[in-house]
Amino acid sequence: MTEAKKTWTGHIQLGSKIDISVILNQLCQAFNSSPFFKHNAMTMRVVNDEIEAHIEMLPNLIGNVAFQILHGGVAATMLDSIGGIVAMGELYKQTEAEHMAETIKKVSRLATVDMRVDYLAPGRGEYFIAKAEVLRLGRKGCTMRMTMKNNEDKIIAVGTASYAY
Repeated sequence: MTEAKKTWTGHIQLGSKIDISVILNQLCQAFNSSPFFKHNAMTMRVVNDEIEAHIEMLPNLIGNVAFQILHGGVAATMLDSIGGIVAMGELYKQTEAEHMAETIKKVSRLATVDMRVDYLAPGRGEYFIAKAEVLRLGRKGCTMRMTMKNNEDKIIAVGTASYAY
């Protein structure tokens, strides 16, 4: 297994005891090393044993110059990303040690199949945080619900996405 693949799947050693907090932190580190995330200053982090996405409002993220609001594509990217990484974490949380090799394969090929985003308020704020929850976790795919809020805890956008693995 290549070093990049080990990083992406949380450096999990087959046959070893699963420490979910280590796995969640390693998933975040893998996402945070993405050049795209670095370019947009988006980060994934573990807070209270859950992964959340965080992004500061920066001039290069403004979509509507007249109103100085976040570009809708940034919101969609954030929602898609948090949905995917939380799905990965849930796959690890629900696996037994004897099925870890299969779970690693699922995580490494997880991909967005479909996503819907509803923009509920203008993207104003100092920073934005997105979280996700599982609606359904199946053998070949899952459905997630994601929410993005600003620093005043106002919901900016919500999304629902399906991921295949």
